[in-house]
Amino acid sequence: MQLFFTPELNPSLENFILSEEESKHAVRVLRMNTGDRLYLIDGRGGLYEAEIIDPHPKRTVLRILSIKENYQQPNYHLHIAVGPTKNIDRIEWFLEKATEVGIQEITPIICEHSERKEVKLDRLNKVIVSAMKQSLKAYLPQLNPAVYFKQFIKDLPKDGVQKAIAHCVDSDKKYLNEAFEGGQHYIILIGPEGDFSAEEIDLALAAGFQPVSLGEARLRTETAALAACLETSLLNR
Repeated sequence: MQLFFTPELNPSLENFILSEEESKHAVRVLRMNTGDRLYLIDGRGGLYEAEIIDPHPKRTVLRILSIKENYQQPNYHLHIAVGPTKNIDRIEWFLEKATEVGIQEITPIICEHSERKEVKLDRLNKVIVSAMKQSLKAYLPQLNPAVYFKQFIKDLPKDGVQKAIAHCVDSDKKYLNEAFEGGQHYIILIGPEGDFSAEEIDLALAAGFQPVSLGEARLRTETAALAACLETSLLNR
C-alpha cells in the first residue's frame, strides 16, 4: 500500500491534486502512471483510495474512488510530555517509534535540569509524518510547541485525565497497568537526562500525577518515553 499524506483533503472532493513533493515521489520515484491506484491519508482518520488520471511530476491529478473514515481509530488518547534530550536525534528516534506504536499527542517540556531549551518543530513533524506513512496509520500525532514545566502543569485540564509521572527518586510507585484504566485520556510526564527536580516532582504530585515505575532498569529519556507508549498500548488492547 503506497500512502501519501494529504492534510488538505476532505471527503467532499471527487478529484484531488497532489502537492509537488508528493507528485514527484509518485511519478519520479515510484514511476506511477495513469490508472495506477494509491492511498491518501489526511491525518484525521481518513483513508482514501484514489486513481491517477494525470501523472504530472508537479501536480498529479487523482480521482477519489472510496473513503474510509476513522480508520483504525484508537480507543484512548495518550499525551507524553517529555524533556527534550541534548542530542535531538534521540528525540527524533522516540517520535518515530512512538508514532509507529501509537501516540496521539507530544509536548516537549523544558525542566530545571534540561540541557536543551529550544525545540524546532519542522524537522520533528517530518519525522512523525514519515513514521505515520510507514506504519500505515491515518491519524497524525499532535506535536505541541515546547513549554516550561511549571506552565505545562498550570495549563492542564483538571478533570477527565489520568496522569502519571515517571521519575527516578525512590518512592512508592505503581506500574502503569496498575495506575491506569483502559480507554482513557492519559498524560505521562517523562523527565530530561538529569530527571525532574524535587520541586517539579512535588508540583506534579500536587496536580494529581501518580508516581509510576517503568521497570527496574534506569532508562534513557527517550527509552522511558517509548516504554510508556508501549505499556499504554498494551493496556488498551
